[in-house]
Amino acid sequence: MKPIMYVLWATLGISLIGLAGVAYAQEAEGGSADAGSKLIGAGLAFGLAAGGAGVGLGYVGSAGLAVISENPALQSKVFIFIGMVESIAIYGIVMMFIILGQ
Repeated sequence: MKPIMYVLWATLGISLIGLAGVAYAQEAEGGSADAGSKLIGAGLAFGLAAGGAGVGLGYVGSAGLAVISENPALQSKVFIFIGMVESIAIYGIVMMFIILGQ
């Protein structure tokens, strides 16, 4: 198993342990039960988008460096592909703000 898989499983385990305490917490006065769900949903929207963009950027960045080292004229095309991968994280931020704004 790759080392990144150990990190992902450890992160998932820590997240689930942290959520167990939230499930039994008392509701704050004047707050709604929906507030916690919104925060968890917004965090998941941004966290998963940023994590996916990071993994994708690793693959695209390494392949882009290989292409640029062979043909420097393709540098602008590589930047376009990197921008496309980074847009996934931007979509995650937008979704986070949409969820929190409701």
